[in-house]
Amino acid sequence: MINKLLADRSLPPVKEPSEMLEIMLREVYGYLPDPPEKLTFEVMHSQKTCAGKATLKNMVAHCLVKGKEFSFPFTAVIPTNSKKVPFFVHINFRSDVPDRYMPTEELIDNGFAVFSFCHREVTYDNEDMSDGIYGILYPDGKRGLHDAGKVAVWAWAAQRVMDYAQTLGDLLDLSKGVVCGHSRLGKTALLAAATDSRFWCAYSNDSGCTGAAVSRGKRGESVTVINNAFPLWFCENYKKYAHKEYAMPFDQHYLVGAIAPRYVCIGSATEDIWADPVSENLCCAAASPVYEKMGKKGFVHNGELAKAGESFFEGSIGYHLREGSHYFSRTDWLKLIEFLKSKM
Repeated sequence: MINKLLADRSLPPVKEPSEMLEIMLREVYGYLPDPPEKLTFEVMHSQKTCAGKATLKNMVAHCLVKGKEFSFPFTAVIPTNSKKVPFFVHINFRSDVPDRYMPTEELIDNGFAVFSFCHREVTYDNEDMSDGIYGILYPDGKRGLHDAGKVAVWAWAAQRVMDYAQTLGDLLDLSKGVVCGHSRLGKTALLAAATDSRFWCAYSNDSGCTGAAVSRGKRGESVTVINNAFPLWFCENYKKYAHKEYAMPFDQHYLVGAIAPRYVCIGSATEDIWADPVSENLCCAAASPVYEKMGKKGFVHNGELAKAGESFFEGSIGYHLREGSHYFSRTDWLKLIEFLKSKM
């Protein structure tokens, strides 16, 4: 079934990870901004949380970008009385700890630290080019064809949080950092990992179009629809592919494959037709040859599309499908933890 569906969609063959990443940056997301000229971190508040099992710190990253100061807040929740724990960098829709998309105490109880920030603190997901860091990057309100969309800028911010994590080598296992997000922020998590090898794994939850779902033959949201609705998420160059998915010299398996040989896990939901779980399932299979060429297990499956409740976690690319709608649920987190622990 999977092989036939892939053949029907006529996806471009995979290339080397670096070549696929270059294509995706140039044609879809735009090139990420340079790292800050200067970067410092400030602790605004610190307290015990999760019944004393962890320390919560409210942080601010101070970034010097193009000679101008830009700051954004993030949180760090780290288990107490433990050493060298794996950790998440969670790109979230809110800054709350805990949050409906982030069961903080459960993550702590499973032995993980979690860093999180709200994407709106970096730049809003609207068409305002003067908002947040976007106003510094593009002060005249104009972008070139390949300049960063907002997804790329949110990915850049996730890398700044990873910069802070790198200062905590006595508390964190720096070889086990995971970047994760839901929906548009799942797209962001994949791009953050593809452009930063410090991330051991990326997790995309229900990221759909221009995320973890191949565009050829996709149900729900399309390249045309997403460019019309959210033109600043991506680079200007991406607009030329409206109504031309089958003519694109790439598809979204290039983004997943660009993370190789590191780990990727994709989560889908049965009712989320807009994101399209079938196309996300196929994306995993289409990216698999990249890993196989590198001597790794890629996407190990039974040849059939996943059924509700099934997980395929044997290879370097993991996939799971749950019942329900577009939501980053506790079930998704627990499936992600299951995948990660199978690789530790």
